[in-house]
Amino acid sequence: MTHGDAHVQNLMIVDGDPVLIDFERFGFGQPEWDLSVTATEYVTAKFWSAAEYTAFVDEYGFDVTDWAGFGVLRRIQELKMTTWLMQNVDEKPSIRAEFDRRMTVIREGRPSLAWHAF
Repeated sequence: MTHGDAHVQNLMIVDGDPVLIDFERFGFGQPEWDLSVTATEYVTAKFWSAAEYTAFVDEYGFDVTDWAGFGVLRRIQELKMTTWLMQNVDEKPSIRAEFDRRMTVIREGRPSLAWHAF
């Protein structure tokens, strides 16, 4: 089973226990798909520190960034994260600026500018 949008904002703590939410992208597939979300948030968006990402990898026991297919999944996740933001570019100048930043990263094909979370 894969969540399809596995990231920390889709976790809630209820009575001290973690509860996973937001299952509209749930499906069956490879764990690399879910792992690539957090890895892209680390590699491209820079939402995570090296220590935080290392702790995540140590707990899971596998670093998807070492897998040969990660580059493809990273690019898909970047596009997914950007098109989600794109629907709101007329809401605020900061959203438009972030969309432009992300498009620059995507067009360059390499993570060079930290992203801002929305």
